[in-house]
Amino acid sequence: MALAVAAASFAASPPTLTRATASGRRLSSPISLGMPQLPPRLPFDKHFFPAELCAKNVAQLARAFPPDEKTTSFEVEEVFADLKDKWDAIDDKTSLLVYGTGAVVAVWLSSVIVNAISSVPLLPSLMEAVGIGYTGWFIYRYLLFKSSRKELANEIEVLKDRITGSE
Repeated sequence: MALAVAAASFAASPPTLTRATASGRRLSSPISLGMPQLPPRLPFDKHFFPAELCAKNVAQLARAFPPDEKTTSFEVEEVFADLKDKWDAIDDKTSLLVYGTGAVVAVWLSSVIVNAISSVPLLPSLMEAVGIGYTGWFIYRYLLFKSSRKELANEIEVLKDRITGSE
């Protein structure tokens, strides 16, 4: 009901902007900005949005779905046990740490390079155009025709076999 009254009063008298004339007089005629007018903001009213109702709904949901601590802690313990088993199964831990550190450094270095490129004027726009061009070429070359899609799928399968070592 309050919403309907507020909307009706807004429609009857839209807000007006004032503007000054050359003589310094203020005119209060509406200024058209060429944009549709937004509805008025409704004041926060506890009758319109009762907080007690929300609190009751949250309490009902909490009672309906109680947390199951046994399941959650068991899953976490299972994950940690699985990770520990996998870590113990690794023979050459030093090379794994070197590769992991190298990967982190490579990601950091690439972030630094991308930020440096972004700070050069016109270069981000050029790189974006190159990316759009490459995307268009890739779509034309591999995704547009059925035979080229099969070719791409075969290349992906060959690459997966090379990576997993099941050639």
